[in-house]
Amino acid sequence: MKSLELLVERIILSSRWILVVFYLGLVAALAVYAVSFLYKFGKVAMNVFVFDDAEMILAMLGLIDAALVASLILMVMIAGYENFVSRFDEAEADVSFLGKLDSGSLKIKVASSIVAISSIHLLQVFLNVQQYTDTKLMWLTFIHLAFVVSAVLLGFLEQIMSKLKG
Repeated sequence: MKSLELLVERIILSSRWILVVFYLGLVAALAVYAVSFLYKFGKVAMNVFVFDDAEMILAMLGLIDAALVASLILMVMIAGYENFVSRFDEAEADVSFLGKLDSGSLKIKVASSIVAISSIHLLQVFLNVQQYTDTKLMWLTFIHLAFVVSAVLLGFLEQIMSKLKG
């Protein structure tokens, strides 16, 4: 019976390597998103003398938004791999943040990134306020506030958990 238990435990522990498929998929998604970013950047560059100030600000906010999303994908890939699959052996000296993102701090960073992305999107909406109904503006603001409250609560819960551990 003990050998069966050890076999089941090895299978369960080894199953973490299945996550590598998801992380490699995120690498591919990040590459596709980089192509999308370059396309958006090209459109901005081609219209640099055509866009007025408001259009240029909106275009820059779109590029910033894309960079935040890309950073979020990278953060999830690296921290997820480190926390659930295996430690990075050779990169420790090169990348200072490796090993510092546990699942709790990752949740907070993801929530913070979502709030930042939502903030940029909401700013884009407010810069084009004439294109939106009051109801849509209200809902977009409520959704953003829900993200903010969620991030604050996650931070508060993580603080409580770290005090209980220490």
